[in-house]
Amino acid sequence: MTIAYDTCQLEARRQAIQVDIDARKPAAERNRLGQFATPHALAVDIAHYVESLIGRGHDSIRFADPSVGSGSFFSAALAVFGHKRIDSAIGVELDPAFADAARNLWATKGLEIVQDDFMRVVANGSCPPAPNVILANPPYVRHHHLDREYKERLRSLAFQMAGVEVNGLAGLYVYFLLIATAWMKNDGIAAWLIPSEFMDVNYGAALRNFLTGSVTLLRAHRFDPDDVQFGDALVSSVVLVFRKTPPAADHAVEFTFGGTLAEPHARDHIRLERLRDSRKWTAYPSHAKNDRHTVSDGKGPTLGDFFRVQRGIATGCNKFFVIDRADAKRRGLPGKYLRPILPSPRHLKTTTIDADDDGYPLIDRQLCVIDCDLPEPMVEAQYPALWEYLQTDRPPGIMDGYLIGKRNPWYKQERREPAPFLCTYMGRGSNDKQPFRFIWNRSRAIGTNLYLMLYAQNGLAAMLRRHPDRAETVHALLGRVTGHELRGEGRVYGGGLNKIEPRELARISAASFVDLWPELELNIQAQGQLFE
Repeated sequence: MTIAYDTCQLEARRQAIQVDIDARKPAAERNRLGQFATPHALAVDIAHYVESLIGRGHDSIRFADPSVGSGSFFSAALAVFGHKRIDSAIGVELDPAFADAARNLWATKGLEIVQDDFMRVVANGSCPPAPNVILANPPYVRHHHLDREYKERLRSLAFQMAGVEVNGLAGLYVYFLLIATAWMKNDGIAAWLIPSEFMDVNYGAALRNFLTGSVTLLRAHRFDPDDVQFGDALVSSVVLVFRKTPPAADHAVEFTFGGTLAEPHARDHIRLERLRDSRKWTAYPSHAKNDRHTVSDGKGPTLGDFFRVQRGIATGCNKFFVIDRADAKRRGLPGKYLRPILPSPRHLKTTTIDADDDGYPLIDRQLCVIDCDLPEPMVEAQYPALWEYLQTDRPPGIMDGYLIGKRNPWYKQERREPAPFLCTYMGRGSNDKQPFRFIWNRSRAIGTNLYLMLYAQNGLAAMLRRHPDRAETVHALLGRVTGHELRGEGRVYGGGLNKIEPRELARISAASFVDLWPELELNIQAQGQLFE
């Protein structure tokens, strides 16, 4: 009783310290560092599930957490396994504030803290003895926050230790899982709380292959996206539990969804051969709230057969490059270097956009984007009003931006032709409600990267040239794509925010197009690659 009370007191102190350390850093910095603490109740649930797998009579536990933070998972291990059963415990932590806090809290309970980068510890061969239980919530650092040289070292280390070639778009959590698994003892049990994005995206294929071939994946519990596990991060999460041993040929993985690990809203067992052939793991298990279904089986016609799908332009600073058309006229900016552009989807109230005589969309607020390919001396000499705007109105630090720094001249935009159809890039919607809107664009406006631009190609393009009046029907067919399928091909984030990329939209079934116009099927050409 005294030991349990002492552990509870330490956990209460840990939570207070966690709040204090978090408050010292801006949210943007913590996001960049991927520091999102595991709620104690969730850590305890995960530890209880691991205990159910290893059994109470199991040999002593050698615990490890490669990104220990303030020690949420070690606290849960103490509460569930008990102090006497934990033979050794290692926590690695890069942040000195968290490392010191964990050491001060848990050293007397047997937790050894290594204050260092876990990847460097492993690469230097100075890793502590291998654990047989890993409970971890690795840092969710997105790939663009990783230094290129550091990322290459991680990719080399993952291949060397785990035999996995990691896609460069993968986040830091993928490397943590692979490399820590290589470190742990054979037949050990690991539980990882990670973002669920890898279950759907192309760059998650390496991790999915690892989980179905190199270890025995026991369970994947995906939380309802509306139930965000971290109050300060819109991340849709999954708990993966696996044993470090190759899977049996007839193995089936338990997939659960929603609720808690102990009481999920739905469960199913998916055999490995089926899982290995699945592009989207978030389709499992089937459940009313897990409304992510795909219709296309890869054999029938898809939108990619009839449309080239491309993201809209990324200006690098919309507040500067995108301005009111009326303001541009007032300033005397040259019309030849202004292009009509659509407002953010949240300001677009219609799904059919007509045009005025100049090709600008007939909407309440007409916008244009500065797009000029002349060198600066020519702009200064020939278009003084534009030169003055570029020099005097640009925000501080704009020239340090990644996109703007790559452009020459820096005010020249990506090339896009107006697209007759567009799809919003992100949105919300449940059941059969579409999370994204399809727009029929009859103007000369292009879109920002908040839109996907659909350019008719192949047989559909030829048909629309012969029968331009059919464009309205094309828009109607796009509007009939179900919300279930759009969510199934896209990906979902915490809070229920859905996003869809060009390749994903291109995989949507286009059977309705062929049903209406059978001649299109004769003109389908396989698309080797869609441009992002």
